Order: sequence, then structure tokens, then C-alpha cells
Amino acid sequence: MAEILALVINIVFQVMWWAILIRVLLSWLPMAGIRIDPFNPAIRFLYQLTDPILEPLRPYTTVGMVDLSPIVALLGLEFLRFFLIRLLLGG
Repeated sequence: MAEILALVINIVFQVMWWAILIRVLLSWLPMAGIRIDPFNPAIRFLYQLTDPILEPLRPYTTVGMVDLSPIVALLGLEFLRFFLIRLLLGG
């Protein structure tokens, strides 16, 4: 049972990790002249998925105009995933 739960945790954390990474990459597209439609359902879903993680970090991770919250979130997700799986599997 612990292995199944560890697998589910691993999948959820990987989905969140990729969602944040995709959001970061999409944020660079306007600098290349590519317009992103904020009303696109896929974009809205991506923001709804990642905002609960990124928004609380922003006040503490913004330096000037540089938002470091995705980096902190990616590292935090990886450490939390590792800790939870180690705790579950007893290793």
C-alpha cells in the first residue's frame, strides 16, 4: 500500500513540477513576440494549478523585477517529494 501511495505522490509532484516549468517557459514567449491568450482554457488551467504554490512565495522571492518563486517552488517540491517518499517507504 505504501508503494502505491508513493507512486501517486511521485506522479502528483511531477505533474506540478512540469506545470511550473511550462508556466515559466510560457512567460518568456511574449519577449520573443509571441502573444499568449490569457483566456485560453489550457492557460487558465495551468495558472489555476500553479498559482496556489507560486503566489504565497512571491512576496518573499521577488528581487526587483525578477520573480524567483518558480525556482523556490521547484526546489521545494523536489525536497518535499523526496521527504514524503522516504517517510512512506521507510528508507
